[in-house]
Amino acid sequence: MSLEILIAIGTVFVAVLFIAGSTAAFVLSYNAPGRQRVRKMSAVSDGALLKSPPSLTRNGAISLQRFAAFIPKSPKEMSQLENRLAKAGYHGAGPLLFVVLAEIVTPLVFMAFGFLAFHGGSAVLVAIVGAMAGYVLPGIVLERCIKARQKVIQNGLPDALDLFIVCLEAGSSLDQAVLKTSQDLDVPYPPLAEELRMITTEMRAGKPRLEAFKNFATRTGVDDVRALVSMLVQADRFGTSIAQALRTQADTSRTKRRQRAEERAQKIGVKMVFPLVFCLFPAFYVVTLGAGVIEIIHFFAQHALK
Repeated sequence: MSLEILIAIGTVFVAVLFIAGSTAAFVLSYNAPGRQRVRKMSAVSDGALLKSPPSLTRNGAISLQRFAAFIPKSPKEMSQLENRLAKAGYHGAGPLLFVVLAEIVTPLVFMAFGFLAFHGGSAVLVAIVGAMAGYVLPGIVLERCIKARQKVIQNGLPDALDLFIVCLEAGSSLDQAVLKTSQDLDVPYPPLAEELRMITTEMRAGKPRLEAFKNFATRTGVDDVRALVSMLVQADRFGTSIAQALRTQADTSRTKRRQRAEERAQKIGVKMVFPLVFCLFPAFYVVTLGAGVIEIIHFFAQHALK
């Protein structure tokens, strides 16, 4: 290998190393908790907490009327779709219209691909299957977003309850505890912090505290949140200590989180079977048995020629 080739390879290696290092440093510095908190504080003003609760505004209703032909007419279907979008963290008329249009456009795109990529009878079959897959695909993506958001809320609930307890024992009210917790959990658990800000917004708009917490449970659809709301209703009805009830609920939520982690750890052995069989074992067999197989083939080939 000549000197020019070695210099070129070394230059390319150094350039790639520099670009990769710069990109990694930029990403790490951009996603640092301190920078995230500063960006969030600069983006969210004090008036953001006074926004109306998640529902269709007047302008949103007018814009929906323009696209009435593309939106399901049944109020039951509309409420179900809005509920699913709220569980995924999307509110207002924009995401609702986007999902409805996606359920219309995606099947057409997949059907057109089937007709363009294939010919004859197979084109019709592929187009039909593609249309069905395109209609189901937005719902699957939305369901995955819901599961991911519910998982974050479920894992962050014990920490939120601990912060509730600290604020209550320090002399704050439950409303102030909710507001302070939403600010502290903004970086580690953004979905949970957003939901807590919505609770604060609804209470500032005049809704009773228990109704705001019930809306929180309805929006998220998390079992632990429903249990928390039931506990708060009982504590308010019977006049028991909210801090003690929250401490018991936090211990229960933390135990459930640990059990979920242990369950996932127990499943790793089964999930590792497929990567081992299809990815690692073939390479291992090639390295360990490849030379021997080649020698055996050469041996039989030489004796066959004789």
